[in-house]
Amino acid sequence: MDQNVTRFLGGSPGAVLVKLVFLSILVGAFLSLLGLTPPDLLRGIKHLVDSIMDFGFGAFREVFRWLVYGAVIVIPLWLVMRLFGQRRA
Repeated sequence: MDQNVTRFLGGSPGAVLVKLVFLSILVGAFLSLLGLTPPDLLRGIKHLVDSIMDFGFGAFREVFRWLVYGAVIVIPLWLVMRLFGQRRA
């Protein structure tokens, strides 16, 4: 049972907790630096849904543009994390 939990979490629960806390602090500091708060993000999501409802297909172009912009950052970071996250035997 413990091995299944460790495998699912990607490490021991304590180590994963410490990593998540550290990453949460970093992301929180970055968002604070940008002046963003969770309510701002929720309002943004609501605005996105409202835009889709109000503008129809024009909003889909905007969402696709956001997808591409985000992918330019997310995909390389994911790739680097996967490449350097591989355990060496």
